[in-house]
Amino acid sequence: MTERLRIATWNINSLRLRAPLLPGLVEALRPDVICLQETKVPDSLFPVNVPAQLGYPFAAWRGMKGYNGVAIFSRLPLRPLDIAPDWCARGDCRHLAVTLDLRSGPVELHNFYVPAGGDVPDRASNPKFAHKLDFVAEATHWFAARTTLPRTVLVGDLNIAPLEHDVWSHRQMLAVVSHTPAETTALAAWQRRGFYDALRHFVPPEKKLYTWWSYRNRDWRASDRGRRLDHVWVSQDLKDNLRSHTIHRDARDWPQASDHVPVGVELEV
Repeated sequence: MTERLRIATWNINSLRLRAPLLPGLVEALRPDVICLQETKVPDSLFPVNVPAQLGYPFAAWRGMKGYNGVAIFSRLPLRPLDIAPDWCARGDCRHLAVTLDLRSGPVELHNFYVPAGGDVPDRASNPKFAHKLDFVAEATHWFAARTTLPRTVLVGDLNIAPLEHDVWSHRQMLAVVSHTPAETTALAAWQRRGFYDALRHFVPPEKKLYTWWSYRNRDWRASDRGRRLDHVWVSQDLKDNLRSHTIHRDARDWPQASDHVPVGVELEV
């Protein structure tokens, strides 16, 4: 028995500020599961009514005041998975894992918000960049230590645009945090620990693909200086089950928009 599973991921850049935009995401992508990053709300103040009002009776979240934070809303029953470490021993709410209970069997889902890394791509002079590299390395080692990854999906704002055409100008971006060789090499090593790039399954690597446009671009559509910072990976056993994807570019024009846009993937499981 198989069924279609639609998963959406979005860096919402403040859940309380942008909760009114979520119905637009639901209408456009019709996801079974919504994964949010940078919710910026502590657990004690989480707007618990929002998931149910959207039609998602199951939810899990991890948050803190002012920054970071991840959440998962689901139409399918879910169970929190407390199996991962406290990344870099910081307790900064950048990862949430759950098991989705489907008729065909469980699916393991990981929602990540990787550190942005600051502005200077130098480990010695920029602690934020060092933290980013350390976070990715620790995640890589943790997944590598798991002997199998059956029916697993990893999504989120990974804050790295790994391929040449994941940025508007490969040459000009090589020294810019999010596309430096140190970051792209590290992300590729993580992905090789059992994962497959779901978005590039549908969009060949030689074609431009973006999910983020800076607030600094007054006319983001005209300049189109984007980056692909938001990702969906699936375990190798699910790569042939991918059916469709959506990059909801129009969301960048929503009122009080996030600088990221929602990304959706549909697969058969």
